[in-house]
Amino acid sequence: MKVIITGHSGFVGTNLSYYLDNQNVNISNVSLRNDEWKSKIDQNSDAVIHLAGKAHDTSDVSNPDEYYKVNRDLTIELFNEFLVSDIKKFFYFSSVKAAADTVVDSLTEDVEPNPITHYGKSKIEAENYITNQKLPEGKKVYIIRPCMIHGPGNKGNLNLLYKLVEKGIPWPLAAFENKRSFLSIDNLNFLIHQMLKKNIPSGIYNFADDKSISTNELILTINIALGKTAKLWKISKDLIEGIAGFGDKLHLPLNTERLKKLTESYVVSNQKIKSALGIDKLPFSAEEGLIKTIKSFKTK
Repeated sequence: MKVIITGHSGFVGTNLSYYLDNQNVNISNVSLRNDEWKSKIDQNSDAVIHLAGKAHDTSDVSNPDEYYKVNRDLTIELFNEFLVSDIKKFFYFSSVKAAADTVVDSLTEDVEPNPITHYGKSKIEAENYITNQKLPEGKKVYIIRPCMIHGPGNKGNLNLLYKLVEKGIPWPLAAFENKRSFLSIDNLNFLIHQMLKKNIPSGIYNFADDKSISTNELILTINIALGKTAKLWKISKDLIEGIAGFGDKLHLPLNTERLKKLTESYVVSNQKIKSALGIDKLPFSAEEGLIKTIKSFKTK
């Protein structure tokens, strides 16, 4: 099997390339930084996995146009090349943020998309272009919407909580019960490999670990990885919300927006991809994946 991967130098690309190589998949890495990539699309390949893109800038200082040039326009160019090629499968790595910035119950693939950020909007515009094209016979297209991906080498938001726990600082928001979905890089690699091997229907597929984790459970998991005892403080919600309200007026570190980000739920369903592949559960539990990531922080 021969597979083309864009964005191979990123966290997901590096890990996925290594994993597939160990599964005897022939990997061809293609950079989209200049137009030379068009001559490097190997017609004899079996699949294209499009990972390259502009990541979400949580500090919100990026030029909005960049999201559309990279996440939408480049994706459209690559997809058009795929349509006229002999390659059979196209994987586009979108994001759950293309569907929703907030989730009430559980995010499924049939939700009416309502992205808020330019990152999410650029992703959904690329998705819409792809899904509106007529596929030649024998071709399959998979739009992957992963939730927050983690693994050794990619700290992300987990590192903020890790530093808090490592310093022995108690978690003061234990009175808030939320649930969030994560995705370990090991489960991501497994799912892509299975999709390459099996001929499942084209469509949109959410990627997430089997179980969602509350922030309190995440704090406990970090403590387990560090061999520490968790310090969870259940301070009155009303008091915390009052402090956050003062934070809005006095420009304090804790304000209502930050409190919302720390305590809101974002649960993502992975049932569709598991049903399509005929599997009951992913190889790694959410806790196993998180512990592996967290332990890697200690080696830095």
